Amino acid sequence: VYADHEASMEWQRILHERGWAAPAWPVEYGGCDWSLTQHYIFSRESQLAGAPSLSPMGIRMVAHAIIKFGTDTQKEFFLPRILTGEVFFCQGYSEPEAGSDLAALSMAAVLDDGAGDHLICTGSKIWTTHAGEANWMFGLVRTARTAKKQQGITFVLIDMASPGIQIRPLVMTSGEKIQNEVFFDEVLVPKSNVLGQIDDGWTVAKYLLEFERGGGAASPALQVMAEEIATVAADQPGPAGGRLLDDPAFARKLADARIRTEVLEILEYRVLAAIAGGGHPGAASSMLKVLATELSQALTELAMEAAGPRGRVYQPHATWPGGPVSEFEPPPDGYVSGEPWQAVAPLRYFNDRAGSIYAGSNEIQRNILAKAALGL
Repeated sequence: VYADHEASMEWQRILHERGWAAPAWPVEYGGCDWSLTQHYIFSRESQLAGAPSLSPMGIRMVAHAIIKFGTDTQKEFFLPRILTGEVFFCQGYSEPEAGSDLAALSMAAVLDDGAGDHLICTGSKIWTTHAGEANWMFGLVRTARTAKKQQGITFVLIDMASPGIQIRPLVMTSGEKIQNEVFFDEVLVPKSNVLGQIDDGWTVAKYLLEFERGGGAASPALQVMAEEIATVAADQPGPAGGRLLDDPAFARKLADARIRTEVLEILEYRVLAAIAGGGHPGAASSMLKVLATELSQALTELAMEAAGPRGRVYQPHATWPGGPVSEFEPPPDGYVSGEPWQAVAPLRYFNDRAGSIYAGSNEIQRNILAKAALGL
């Protein structure tokens, strides 16, 4: 489901050479001086070309927090290296007892007894995407116990080569091993790697989460996916004869998904315009997160229908794009053969089930919108 790591990093290197790796960054830090239309055209053409996706952890997420809250030294060190791929981040937020209720996190960080210039971190993080490939982690640690759990949290940048870190891969339903549990045993983190102020990491985390939930351009990929589904469905038989694409029930669901991609695109334009003007996504990030993840889930369900019998064959070794795909016996009469697109359909379906949970569940996002957007 995720692009091959080496292919993704090579694509990032190519984009960086042309100055295109971080279109949403301010120009002075290496961003593109693109209009919103250019941004969307590039995103769409990349999807149509089957270009590998870039990891969002660095370019789309923590970089914005570093630009906003980082010291000059932090900006000078991290931002250029994020662009080149020399620094590859993973996210250390969720813990076994702190997922959707992130403020309940308990991974402890205390000042060392010596010069007091390091935090000693002990605890664990879970569901850490690409921890095995990352050489840095941005994460949240508990530096004080207070009545209000959002206080006493500190945002830190952790060198993954530090002594005391152990990584254990987690096998996902899709068969992938991109998620991990990471254990910290008295890991030393320099105070110079604190982003923002000690005990005020929740402020940084909330800002960053706006860019995790919204701040990119998801609609071009979903539009391309809808078009691919329509193309495949045109070659599959429908339940009552004729083409699957002409089946009223299937056609209605596909039309609904296409309309929702247009709605998502309009909202993304608004958010990207705010970012380009020096603002940030705000409450709209919660709208984007709900719309994009639920739309992606709907499209992966349609993809399973369009893939036909070959879409039911579970191939956890297949990846998207590329990857080995098992040879199939000749398909039943009237069905298209087992192409890689069909082999990956169940993997994308399984992976996207988590979409409405990660980065704050969609139920929590609706609560945020009720308060921030509707004043309830």
